[in-house]
Amino acid sequence: METGVGNVSNHLPKVSIIMPAYQAEATIEESIKSVIAQTFQDWELIIVNDYSTDSTSQIVKAFANEDSRIFIYTNECNLGVAQTRNRGVSLAKGEYIAFLDSDDLWQADKLKKQVAFMTENNAVISYTATTYIYEGRISSYVLKAKRELTYRDLLKRNLMSCSSVIVRCDVMINFPLGFMHEDYAVWLRILKKYGYALGLNEPLLIYRLCNKSKSAKRFSSAKMIFNAYRQVGYGKVASMLLMLRYSIHSITKRLMIRLV
Repeated sequence: METGVGNVSNHLPKVSIIMPAYQAEATIEESIKSVIAQTFQDWELIIVNDYSTDSTSQIVKAFANEDSRIFIYTNECNLGVAQTRNRGVSLAKGEYIAFLDSDDLWQADKLKKQVAFMTENNAVISYTATTYIYEGRISSYVLKAKRELTYRDLLKRNLMSCSSVIVRCDVMINFPLGFMHEDYAVWLRILKKYGYALGLNEPLLIYRLCNKSKSAKRFSSAKMIFNAYRQVGYGKVASMLLMLRYSIHSITKRLMIRLV
């Protein structure tokens, strides 16, 4: 594999971008292009292909052949998103780690603004506001970012879309295996230790919302949120109550995305 560097900045840290990819042929090209278009250029993009059987591999190889900052790794079997992200993190060489899912998009100045924001404020973790693609269009609804998002704030609802997060490499921990919303459990644990995440209230992430969610999937999601609370030390009753409050906020958000 070829090793390369971007246009190195003299004053901002290098960013390692972790992109797990599974059966992502329909969306990953746009996601990669949104990284290449960044005005901040000192990054490496680590794509971990989670044993896709579609054309994901061919698409990402074409980009890697054109840009030496893009690195591709392929799992020997399907490991799931948590273990795939963990593999990407273990390979990161940057001072900061950013996450971008293979169906989400960044605004062109996302990294430049957010890295400067973190550096100026000596933040260990940050996130941005989020807008959404729903049924092929960008919704006018924006999930706002709170300037200082505390652990208690995050318990109520997850404002930290994974693809908006940048975290200092030395404070990053592994994603727990075996359930959805593994990122939520990680953010809770980091905030519990460090106090709060710094929020940049600009919609620098465009999140692609699946419009085919079924009741069974929503039930599964609620169960995984329950497990996330259990992961950070809450008992069954407290986890159930927290999960119910989280679910109300989540349903309200989805309704707003559809209406505006």
